[in-house]
Amino acid sequence: MAGTVIGEGLNIEGDVSSEEEVVVQGNLRGKLTTTDAVSVGSSAVIEADVSAQSLTIAGQVTGDVTAAERVDLQAGGRLIGDVKASRLTIADGASFKGNVDMDV
Repeated sequence: MAGTVIGEGLNIEGDVSSEEEVVVQGNLRGKLTTTDAVSVGSSAVIEADVSAQSLTIAGQVTGDVTAAERVDLQAGGRLIGDVKASRLTIADGASFKGNVDMDV
């Protein structure tokens, strides 16, 4: 069960901060910070810098992402921005444009 859910059809502008897992299925513009995992659903659109323990992207993210553990870009996912994480996986069919820093 997710701690915080930004549901489909929901638009949020501003900074979102959580100490629990965040599941994004709607739209977010601003900044997203959590000490847990972030999951970006296939219909989600994020225009924000994201900082999390781990990040799974099936939707669209535009912004710099930082993950303490890993970033997983799933098939159909799109990421435009720089990545700072110790591990990065990019599935076949995913789209990525940016720089990667794995020296975490």
